[in-house]
Amino acid sequence: MDELMTILKNLRPDVDFKTNERLIDDGILDSLDIVALVSELNDCMDIDISVEHLVPENFNSAKAIMALIQSLQD
Repeated sequence: MDELMTILKNLRPDVDFKTNERLIDDGILDSLDIVALVSELNDCMDIDISVEHLVPENFNSAKAIMALIQSLQD
């Protein structure tokens, strides 16, 4: 989770990723943020996030993103 939090903070230092659970629903992360995040996660976490995973539920919170990462690493 620490590596994910570092990636998120580098992407958007102005956002409190520890407490926010509506990153997509509230428009905090936009499509360009998601593209940059997916690219970084694919590289750093050695996973392949495909188009089918690009749904708001997977990116609304740091916990949701971590759950996606863990499911793809299994």
